[in-house]
Amino acid sequence: MNNTSTSSTSSHEEDQKSMANKRYLPLLLLNYAFLFVGSLSSSLLSKYYFNHKGSSRWVSTWVQSAGFPLLIIPIVVPYYVFKSTQRKPFTHFTPKILLLSVFIGFMIGINNLLFSWGISYLPVSTSSLVLSSQLVFNLILSVIIVKQKISFMNLNCVILLTLSSVLLALESSNDKPQGLTPAKYFIGFFTTIGAGLLFALYLPIMEMVYKKVYCYAMVMEMQLVMEVAATALASAGMALDGGFSEMRREASLVFDRGERVYWATLVSNIVSWQLCFMGTAGMVFLTCSLTGGICMTALLMMNVVGGVVVYGDAFGGIKAVSTVMCGWGFCSYVYGMYVKNKMVKHLDHGRDGHDFVDHDVKNKMVKHLDHGHDAHDFDDHDVKNVEMSQILASSSSSTPNHLGV
Repeated sequence: MNNTSTSSTSSHEEDQKSMANKRYLPLLLLNYAFLFVGSLSSSLLSKYYFNHKGSSRWVSTWVQSAGFPLLIIPIVVPYYVFKSTQRKPFTHFTPKILLLSVFIGFMIGINNLLFSWGISYLPVSTSSLVLSSQLVFNLILSVIIVKQKISFMNLNCVILLTLSSVLLALESSNDKPQGLTPAKYFIGFFTTIGAGLLFALYLPIMEMVYKKVYCYAMVMEMQLVMEVAATALASAGMALDGGFSEMRREASLVFDRGERVYWATLVSNIVSWQLCFMGTAGMVFLTCSLTGGICMTALLMMNVVGGVVVYGDAFGGIKAVSTVMCGWGFCSYVYGMYVKNKMVKHLDHGRDGHDFVDHDVKNKMVKHLDHGHDAHDFDDHDVKNVEMSQILASSSSSTPNHLGV
């Protein structure tokens, strides 16, 4: 009887999450937009701070998480304003989830510090391409932690994006900013690699946690706690390093664009980082950690272009080849998801008895997919990946109604 009850509860939760996936198709598109805007603007603004004589890496770390009050909006508005949900904020937020969120938040805080060290030394375009190396770590850790099935499309994408970083590393000596010593350059290079590794660990851990969560508001609640923990870590570092008084001194005496521009830069940076983290959390929840990592890595191409356009970063043959490989890898992954989507639709049509004439072929395909489900090859995240491919395909077309939303 207990097993039946447990099975019924599990099935109910899966049904709820499946219904949520259908309702959240517009939300997935919105999160991708947040990720796009946040990723590009946060990198450019962080570099802008250092380019104009800002020097505190703790300040740069602090602004990455200090915008956590903004997360209150997606948490409380659906319940108190739109009345679109019956779940009160932080309902069923267990002590276990709280402690896990705090722990992950400290990990994010360390990741933010490593990123600040890297961006303080490296050009935006170089930093963006180096960060793409997180994808190979993401694939390996996804296989270990969430049993991600390695397929040709995700392996091909990871190889291409990783090779783009290797090419950049081989030619890194030609891209050092004037006056930067080789020692500091490689410190920036390897701290950026470390930031990519920590972020690659964060993604599959969050996918594992989100498998138990079927409410987007709860995702934002966990994200709020994580950002509070990361901000506490950054605030402690700033207090020990005199960072808060350094902010006032930098604003009035050091920053060469004036005090108003200084505070505008910090505020804009705070908002852009929250958009980036909101988009990342939503992508992982609605798709999977590997898809989220691939989308983020693909967006790094825009950071490379932004660094060249805004700051005049060098864009020689190596960066051009790396950028093309990055785009090629991402497009191949999206195309693979599109092919899987077509196969799933074809199979579903065949199950209704309207398409397959050869029932043996049909049964073999069904058996193959069912086996894939047991082996984590074709699970609920694959279905969400299929939905993601539809959104990405439609976002590049001129017919938004193709989403069916």
